[in-house]
Amino acid sequence: MSGLLLRRAHAILTGMAGADARTAATDIRVRDGVITEMGRGLAPLPGERVLDATGCVTYPGWVNTHHHLFQSLLKGIPAGLDLTLTPWLRAVPYAYRGGFDELTLRLAARVGLVELLLSGCSTVADHHYLYYPGMGYDATQALFEEAGKLGLRFMLLRGGATKTRDADADAPAHLRTEKLDDLLASVARDVARWHRCGPRTMTRMAMAPTNLPATLHAHEAREVARAARAMGVPLHSHMSESVAYQEICAQVHGCLPLEYAQRHEWVGPDVWYAHLVHLAPAEREILVRSGTGMSHCPQSNARLASPNFDTPRDVSA
Repeated sequence: MSGLLLRRAHAILTGMAGADARTAATDIRVRDGVITEMGRGLAPLPGERVLDATGCVTYPGWVNTHHHLFQSLLKGIPAGLDLTLTPWLRAVPYAYRGGFDELTLRLAARVGLVELLLSGCSTVADHHYLYYPGMGYDATQALFEEAGKLGLRFMLLRGGATKTRDADADAPAHLRTEKLDDLLASVARDVARWHRCGPRTMTRMAMAPTNLPATLHAHEAREVARAARAMGVPLHSHMSESVAYQEICAQVHGCLPLEYAQRHEWVGPDVWYAHLVHLAPAEREILVRSGTGMSHCPQSNARLASPNFDTPRDVSA
């Protein structure tokens, strides 16, 4: 059995609430990846590796719930500076996604994963949406393999689209959409290969069309939700990152974005959305009543001049 003893930590934070957030222990014993003992002055066992944590604070690994690893190579592009969301999408990820092949994706993923690991993240959920017909390489496998090399717990939020945005009407090959049947079949194959359940699993997946109202036809949204639940995987997408979500949903569907999601079975404890910075009171109620989650993205929101989520002082579920 493999073993590790971490000793003499200045402080150990537990991740629990209130008075339990900090323990009086200074030592942690780990066996086969599981903490088996905490205390003070623990003696090393035969063959146990000892790590001196003097002067260090020990805490649970951070969990990243929404990322775009491929964009690790797209930082600081001059054409994208000082732009809000929609023009930035056109100037940066849309403009450069055609340059990604397997090697470039692996490099971008490795850079992003190492950055996250150095920040304290041990679990990463990557919303990857560079999928198109005839792309010629297995992006899913590349991402899982790169995370595995670093020992990170990895969840692929499998993005994609069956409908183009208006800006992509004459899209080149790398911007073309998948047919719904092909998308669902691809996800099913990847779920069988990579999705694992249980408290110590290292690989998981979610069904994650890139933008629920914009990248799936309305008649497909409910079918995708039901297919994901039949596969046993959760649901994820971008939502209400900018006021355009509200404007488009009002014009096209006559409702608020979260009302649209609710109509198509895209709410519940197995669903979470990224951003959610433009919410009407009725949408907050939908989130609370349904148990739908959110990924707060303050760095991205600040970079693109989106507001941050306005958390009420008294939040009750």
